[in-house]
Amino acid sequence: MSCSWGTELWDQFDNLEKHTSWGIDFLERYSKFIKERADIELSYAKQIRSLSKKYHPKRSREDESRYTWCLAFAATLQQLNELAVQREELAENLNTQIACELTRYTQEVKTERKTHFQDGRRAQQHIESSWKQLESSKRRFERDCKEAERAQQVSDRIDLDNKTDGEKARQTAQQKKQAAEESRKEYVTSLNQFNQDQHQHYHTLVPVIYQRIQDMEERRIERICEAMRSSAEAERKVLPVVSRCLDVMMDASEGIQPRMDTQQVVEVYKSGFDPPGDVEFEDYSATMRRSISESSYLDNRTEGRRHSRKLWPFIRKNKLLTLLSSPRQPPPPPPTSPSPGGVANSPQSPPPASREPITQRLNELMSSGSRTRKQCLRSLKRGGSGPADCSHLPPEQRRKKLQTRINNINEEIQREREQRDALLKMREVYERSPQMGDAGSLEPRLDEVKQSLQRLDEELRRNQAWLSEADSRLSDHSSRRQSGGCGLNSQAMTPGSSSLKQLDNRSPASRESPDGSYTEDHSAELHFKSRSSEFDDDFDDEEPLPSIGTCKSLYPFQGQNEGTLSMVEGELLSVVEEDKGDGWTRVRRNLEEEGYVPTSYIKVFLDASAKGAMTYI
Repeated sequence: MSCSWGTELWDQFDNLEKHTSWGIDFLERYSKFIKERADIELSYAKQIRSLSKKYHPKRSREDESRYTWCLAFAATLQQLNELAVQREELAENLNTQIACELTRYTQEVKTERKTHFQDGRRAQQHIESSWKQLESSKRRFERDCKEAERAQQVSDRIDLDNKTDGEKARQTAQQKKQAAEESRKEYVTSLNQFNQDQHQHYHTLVPVIYQRIQDMEERRIERICEAMRSSAEAERKVLPVVSRCLDVMMDASEGIQPRMDTQQVVEVYKSGFDPPGDVEFEDYSATMRRSISESSYLDNRTEGRRHSRKLWPFIRKNKLLTLLSSPRQPPPPPPTSPSPGGVANSPQSPPPASREPITQRLNELMSSGSRTRKQCLRSLKRGGSGPADCSHLPPEQRRKKLQTRINNINEEIQREREQRDALLKMREVYERSPQMGDAGSLEPRLDEVKQSLQRLDEELRRNQAWLSEADSRLSDHSSRRQSGGCGLNSQAMTPGSSSLKQLDNRSPASRESPDGSYTEDHSAELHFKSRSSEFDDDFDDEEPLPSIGTCKSLYPFQGQNEGTLSMVEGELLSVVEEDKGDGWTRVRRNLEEEGYVPTSYIKVFLDASAKGAMTYI
């Protein structure tokens, strides 16, 4: 059914004007809706992208690349980032393809509507003007007719009474009659003109104008329909990508393998040590007096530590405050004429006024950069960087560290070889075509690549040798554990047996130093094994650093500042930390007193394992 506004709504000009105005308002409101929706999509995309960036794994966390649940979460965050990209694309399409077009079309519709209703008003004014002219001629005709009728009545009445006045009245009546006739003709003309104008208005002008308004309204509605369809199509366009992202998330969640992750924990943290052996029986019935001498000093130190040391699994490793208390002043020079018992003649440590408090050193440490602070903390905790062969690590971790280093070196060698091959090909091209470039300009770069390859090859051979050594030691530990287990059980509870023999039969787990380092030197193992045999019930005490040797004081020293230790001439002390170049050596006495003494005042006897480890620092 087809309906035309020109024929059906010929008398609803005002209502059509209101309806079309409301339609344009709706068009503007829908355009605003599209803009706000695009802004919401864009804001949502930004929030999703920010959330994904916030929880994305940091490069410094290597653990997150080992476990399947971390990889699944990383994949989820990556797909969320892709979803944010799709939302941004949807927002851009809504803004550029729909909102902007609707805004432009709204202005066009407003202009067209204004033109159509101006034409309608002009037609309405014309028909109203024609009607007013008709009404005016009609009233004039009516008035002239009434005046002519009255003049005729007066003329007839006067004619009967007076013939002279009757003639004059007849002439007046005749004039009124002629005027009425002229008004009648004018009225007829106006009536015909109005009828003609009215017919043209309601059958020609109004239908054409209203049809144009109807066409404009239909185009407006069609444009809204297209905008809604376009918005749906824009969202449907990103649905396949969204669905694919969700599928990837589902695949990532299904790829989580708890058993593999738990096995990976074993691979990461396995040390290769055996659990600690049984605690030895100590016979206190046989009392003996030990003289203080250089040969028996280590036994006294071991005996005194048995009641305060803890087994290595319970050891704390936070030594920051103790390490920060190291004296910063240069040590005093040794006396020119030492006095055997002269404590009064011993040089004094630097005056207290030049002492630097711990808080100041902490402030200096914390005010440095994060990278420098981390290196300083590691250096303070471990006494410097670890050896190049990773001998400070447990056996299993050492093997994995060396294997990772070898893999990285192989990758670097491969990259350098590819670069070398590219440079050689470029040199051949330059030699064949000198106009393309100078072949000699590539020689410095080739020499640099060759030197880099030689350096990498040397590092590779060195690390491979260390890896072979670590593998052989792991195999030795394995065979020793299988062959020496029975002998350990048979002698563990025998009172009075030799402590050195029992220590030799113990498992390799006690070869780990209390701070987590590892050594293969058997003489150093004797010190560490005796310390880890028993532990005290008080776990709140701070674990002391391991000893790396002994020292004998050459001169007396009176330590008065914070972090220093007083000593007498000829006293035997345990060396905890070597001189780092500042002239001070960290020593310990009887597990209770610990501090720094001038290096020039003592004679140091380092253990063999400590000497080997220090060669790599």
